[in-house]
Amino acid sequence: MSILWLASYPKSGNTWLRVFLTNYLRDGDEPACINDLDAMQIVTSRELFDTFCGGESSDMTGDEIDGLRPDVYTLLAATQPQSGFHKVHDASRLLPDGRPLFPDAASRGAIYIARNPLAVAVSMRYHFNDSSYDESIQRLNTATWLSSRTDRIVPQLRHYLGSWSEHVASWLDAPKSFPVHLVRYEDLLDSPAESFAAILGFAGLPLEEDRLAKAIRFSSFASLQAQERSQGFAERAGQGALFFRRGAANGWQEELSAAQVNRVLAAHGPMMRRLGYWGQPSSVPHSTPIPRRPWQPRRPRSRSK
Repeated sequence: MSILWLASYPKSGNTWLRVFLTNYLRDGDEPACINDLDAMQIVTSRELFDTFCGGESSDMTGDEIDGLRPDVYTLLAATQPQSGFHKVHDASRLLPDGRPLFPDAASRGAIYIARNPLAVAVSMRYHFNDSSYDESIQRLNTATWLSSRTDRIVPQLRHYLGSWSEHVASWLDAPKSFPVHLVRYEDLLDSPAESFAAILGFAGLPLEEDRLAKAIRFSSFASLQAQERSQGFAERAGQGALFFRRGAANGWQEELSAAQVNRVLAAHGPMMRRLGYWGQPSSVPHSTPIPRRPWQPRRPRSRSK
């Protein structure tokens, strides 16, 4: 078979989607354990790579590992069931020799989860324990690698994100022979039944209304937070805030300054506009300039005495 990639920039809702899919596929009588999700492992797992490579990634350079990853994913795809999903945070890119990192032979399609980069910046600060929102915004605006440490071996292979806009464009615009389904995090919040049903349809899974409603209920942020508080979450990066912290769309309005918001708009305005996160959605090319209008915090409403 082949893999359906669950692709996203970090802190955009990938784990939430995996929890939903696990609950839907299992159709159990209680919420699935967040530490025991179905086989949707991130494909930068060092253990996964070593299993299918037949060697030790710790003995290889990052470039050598990258060169083997397409073959590893082709072998991995041969083991997948019809509903085989795998999480990925990489940008979809070509390797130096021209081969795609995610080969067509291994790929049935991709579900790409996008989230307003202003909200991503806030969520990343808590997840990565950044010193400030400015550091998180710098990360968001820069061509970034994850898990690229050279002083010790870490559980994940290094993987390239690019900036937030570059990451989105790599999945939505790069030539591919497999389909890509775009879903916005905010639509999962506002219209969960419609948005999750569309995901099931794209994945080729049967739609059962009662089962869908139950999977959405079992995947609510209240349920996820209760589980994390009681048993912890293995994918949590540090000891700071909860992984499932708020699950809100516009919390950034309370936390980012006008200057910080305008830094994000200056770097990502065209893609934000295209996805409906700023101004009116537009189909203009990414390189087309758009007006830079300053953002100002909302004024509090005056209360009548």
